[in-house]
Amino acid sequence: MGHLKQRNLITTRERLRDQVAHALRAALISGELRPGEVYSAPGLAEDFGISATPVREAMLDLAREGLVEPVRNKGFRVTEVNERDLDEYTEIRTLIEVPMTGRITRTADRADLEALRPVAEEIVAAARDHDLIGYLEADRRFHLSLLALGGNDRLVETVGDLRKRSRLYGLTALDESGRLLPSAREHLELLDLMVAGDARGAEACMTRHLGHVRSLWAEGAPERRRPTRHGLTVRLSQG
Repeated sequence: MGHLKQRNLITTRERLRDQVAHALRAALISGELRPGEVYSAPGLAEDFGISATPVREAMLDLAREGLVEPVRNKGFRVTEVNERDLDEYTEIRTLIEVPMTGRITRTADRADLEALRPVAEEIVAAARDHDLIGYLEADRRFHLSLLALGGNDRLVETVGDLRKRSRLYGLTALDESGRLLPSAREHLELLDLMVAGDARGAEACMTRHLGHVRSLWAEGAPERRRPTRHGLTVRLSQG
C-alpha cells in the first residue's frame, strides 16, 4: 500500500512540474522572462504561489532544452539568441526541411499527408484566437509530423532541437499586429501543394515559410519589454 501512495505522490509532483514548465515556456515566448536575465527558483515560486522544488525541477527541464542555463548560487539565466544564431538555425532548417519536403511529396501516401490537415487548421485557429502556446505547439507537431513521414527519426530529433533553440521572441507584439495569421496559413498552402504532388511548389513554399519565420524573429526582437520583479501573469491550472 505504501508503494502505491508513493507512486501517486510522484505522479502529482510530476504533473505540477510539467505545469510549471509549460507556464515558464509561455512566459519565455511572451517576453515576461527576458533573455540574459537571471531568475531564481524561489522568486519564481513566489510568483506561482508554490514551493521552489517543482520550479527548480521545471527549470532544469528547460535547461536540457537549451532555453535557460544554470547560474551557480543565483538561479537560471534565460539564454540569448543573437542574429547570427538565428541565421544559422534557419540555414540548417532550410538545408534539411526543403529537400525533405520535396522528397516526402514524391513518396508519402496522400492519406498520411491529409491526416496533417487538422493540425494545420489548428495552427490557423490558434493564431486567430491569439493562443500563442497553442500556435507554437501545433506548429511544432505539424513540422515534426511532416518530417516523420520521411522515416528518419534522427533528422526529426535534430529539427526538433533547432526549433527549441530558435523559439520566437516578442511573439505577443506580432500577434497583436496580426502578423502571425499569414504565416499560419502557409501551412495549409504547403499541405495543398504536397497533396497535389507538386514537389517543386512545395519546396518553394517551405523555403518562403522558413524565410517568413526568420523575419518574425527579427521583427519580434525589438518588442521585448523590460523585466519586472514579479511579472509572471501565467498561472497554473487548478485541475
